[in-house]
Amino acid sequence: MDGRPVLVCTEAEDATADLVIAELNRRRVPVLRFDPGRDFPATVLLAARIAGRGASGETSVEGWDGWLSTGARTADLSAVRALYHRRPSPYSTGSGEQAVRFAARENWRGLGGVLGALPGCLYLSHPQAIARAEYKPTQLSVALRAGFTVPATLITNDPTEARVFCAAQPTIYKPLHAGAYEVEGEPAGIWAAPVESDEVDSAVSHSAHLFQAQVNKVADVRVVAVGKQAFSARITAPPGVVDWRAEYQSLTYEPVACPEEIQRALVRFLAAFGLNFGAFDFAVTADGGWWFLECNPNGQWAWLEDAAGLPITTAIADLLENGDESA
Repeated sequence: MDGRPVLVCTEAEDATADLVIAELNRRRVPVLRFDPGRDFPATVLLAARIAGRGASGETSVEGWDGWLSTGARTADLSAVRALYHRRPSPYSTGSGEQAVRFAARENWRGLGGVLGALPGCLYLSHPQAIARAEYKPTQLSVALRAGFTVPATLITNDPTEARVFCAAQPTIYKPLHAGAYEVEGEPAGIWAAPVESDEVDSAVSHSAHLFQAQVNKVADVRVVAVGKQAFSARITAPPGVVDWRAEYQSLTYEPVACPEEIQRALVRFLAAFGLNFGAFDFAVTADGGWWFLECNPNGQWAWLEDAAGLPITTAIADLLENGDESA
């Protein structure tokens, strides 16, 4: 049995990560789970060393050596086989506003930097790659180069430009970042929604806004890409629903084959960002066209595995256990 561990970085309550960890445990793959932002330095200890290069130019380890311990388990940093960067909490610690900011930055760049530079480690995916891929303007540009069909899009803070764009075709507005929002103290989401030219007002000037030509779709498809594998489900929402995420209780799912040209474009897109995972959303038209909408580089997938019968847990466990050989 290969004793090299898999590190799983995620928050305490993460049912999606639980599925993968259970599968790795079944395979007897060692797992060390922790939340870097919450557990370090309170319950996690780190001792990382990098060898100085002598006059001979030789060093024993190409990268960081040492250990990381959660108390119950300890990992040899030079022997980590994979890191699953799921949903860790932001780094925070200390007391006093200035001390909190300083410690958080030190922990992020210290522990976070070491975790991002482990020798011979497969990342699913690398935190820096995930952060870069979260920029929608970059996504859309890369999607075009990868070979996807992309709707006409405008990003602006100019109300006049927005009105002209909205007048030219049916248009939707959607946020550039799917952050956490509240309405009257209750969690809420900002979904993609149609917008007419005469609805655009001076508020557009307060921030960047993304406007996009509305695709005349008959269904949506969520594709979960793991390495070079793609798992696709057709999502059907009630008539008139623009953003299916607003109607979870009314959706139907069925597994569908991912066209070969889409699969090739998925591989090119992930490679451009250095990702090993992506949750892609497409709008499907009556003629069978797949229009790229966006990619969540660290998106949720467990509900889709259950709803559409897709073996995503197995694929992720395969990649973490075996690396690229599983693709």
